[in-house]
Amino acid sequence: MRLEGKVALISGGARGQGAEEARLFAKEGAKVVFGDVLDDLGLQVEAEIRELGGEATYQHLDVTSESDWESLVQSALDKYGKVDVLVNNAGVVSRGMLEDTTVEEWDRVMDINAKGVFLGTKSVIDPMRQNGGGSIVNISSISGLIGQGYLQPVYNSSKGAVRLLTKSTAIQYASDNIRANSVHPGTIATDMNAERRADAETFKQSLEKIPLGRVGEALDIAYGVLFLASDESSFMTGSELVIDGGYTAQ
Repeated sequence: MRLEGKVALISGGARGQGAEEARLFAKEGAKVVFGDVLDDLGLQVEAEIRELGGEATYQHLDVTSESDWESLVQSALDKYGKVDVLVNNAGVVSRGMLEDTTVEEWDRVMDINAKGVFLGTKSVIDPMRQNGGGSIVNISSISGLIGQGYLQPVYNSSKGAVRLLTKSTAIQYASDNIRANSVHPGTIATDMNAERRADAETFKQSLEKIPLGRVGEALDIAYGVLFLASDESSFMTGSELVIDGGYTAQ
């Protein structure tokens, strides 16, 4: 098992990529403590994992709340005595033009997508240091690498912030053996983009831009995250793992 004996925290774990990461991590031997604001769905994922013999604990987590992060980390420490892995997965999307973006929308997206990663990272530095190191995996996006006309620039800005926050974290804490890497998914079949995929013409246009000719699945991302969380990536920090079917290679 690739995460045998490791304790992993995951934000946004109630559905989509986060839920798939939680399931895969547990399958690979991790003790998973995960959070979200979607409590009913989160408890369902917890039950699914336990029914399959994995170890998982769900807890309410608003990633914009420092006290919620502190509580999640403390729960892991109380139960398992350490934290080895953090996956900052929680995020929201926003579509439209810059001139139509309200200040309230800008703040909402930046708070969840960027400040949430900052708070999650801050909360695990000391426990990881005390544990002799750890791996932080931040879910950015190809939108943190390139501009896209159909997305509000606040989304690109937030994901770009995650990209550089990851690099800064990697440099500042390398001497503590704390690694930080970012993952940059392309179009993935999750609830976040279900409406866009439901439009046949829009979906067709999206597929035409992906060299591999399909959208990704949540499991495609989860396996990349698993690699970065595991000791298999022990010489990687400050890196970007792009999983987009070739979209940004063009």
